[in-house]
Amino acid sequence: MTDRSPQRDTEGSATAGAAAEHTEHTGCTEHAAHAEHAAHAEPTASDAYTGPGAEALDGTDETTDLYRAIGRQIKLLRERAGLTQREFGALVGYGLHQISAVERAHRTPQPELLEAADTVLNAGGLLRAVRDDVIRARARARVRHPAWFQDYARLEADAVEVNFFSTLTVPGLLQTEEYARSMLEARIPPLAEEVIQQRAAARMARQEILRCWPAPMVTAVIDESVLRRQIGGAEVQRKQLRHLLDLGSLRSTTLQVLPLDCDEYAGADGPFVLLTPKGREQVAYVEVQGVSRLVTDQSRVRTLVARYGGIRGQALTPRRSMALIEQMLGER
Repeated sequence: MTDRSPQRDTEGSATAGAAAEHTEHTGCTEHAAHAEHAAHAEPTASDAYTGPGAEALDGTDETTDLYRAIGRQIKLLRERAGLTQREFGALVGYGLHQISAVERAHRTPQPELLEAADTVLNAGGLLRAVRDDVIRARARARVRHPAWFQDYARLEADAVEVNFFSTLTVPGLLQTEEYARSMLEARIPPLAEEVIQQRAAARMARQEILRCWPAPMVTAVIDESVLRRQIGGAEVQRKQLRHLLDLGSLRSTTLQVLPLDCDEYAGADGPFVLLTPKGREQVAYVEVQGVSRLVTDQSRVRTLVARYGGIRGQALTPRRSMALIEQMLGER
């Protein structure tokens, strides 16, 4: 079975079109709960979490309970058949880390997997019977949280450090609601108004982690062109710039601007996010034109870490960056 990268709706966060909505968090309690959830690390993948069964969970209690019950059934049937996760994965066309993630309810059990598993494990229709329930659960989840974004969202919720390099739009974690809505309303093909409202609200809910304690350490290098592009109009952009000034005053958040007159440019390969989940290795996240990828291979991550260091060195200092944003506000 051929691997495929998760597809996305263009959001306009810190990546090429950027990071969209994720699992809703309404306060510090939810953030801590997700940190506990991420403590059970998955088997290491050589690259992104991609391929069949790679879609992350919606995060709602009802959906999580459904996937947890299915994962337990698959594990019980697999062990009864005397198969290891690797052996079972080979029989159904899935990787070891994907089977492990499904059994632990860290990934959506795809309908194709349920069909194949029912046959291989002699489940007698037990797994096939929940196929439609999974399809309905996925449809409900995508209204608020696009499937392509859910892997990143789950990790961001548990992050102790997040680093953005943004060349197209303000990172989703730093957006105002008006700016977020403008991004969603500009999407082609267009989204329904209900979907826009739900995804904008979910994006705002993500930002709870910035004001929880302990908050993750957040740095962002934003290209000056992003700050000058009037997405949603002049007033929306003014509010966004003021919001960045407010965020820049937080002790846990450091913002820098990469000036247009920078004569050395280490960011030519495009935007990306570096993210360190609690108790786990640092990962990277990239998007471009409808394709997103979560990079876990540590040699590739180290390359992006080094590149980010170079980009930060070419950017204005945090103090000068804030001064430039204030200057832009005076020009509008």
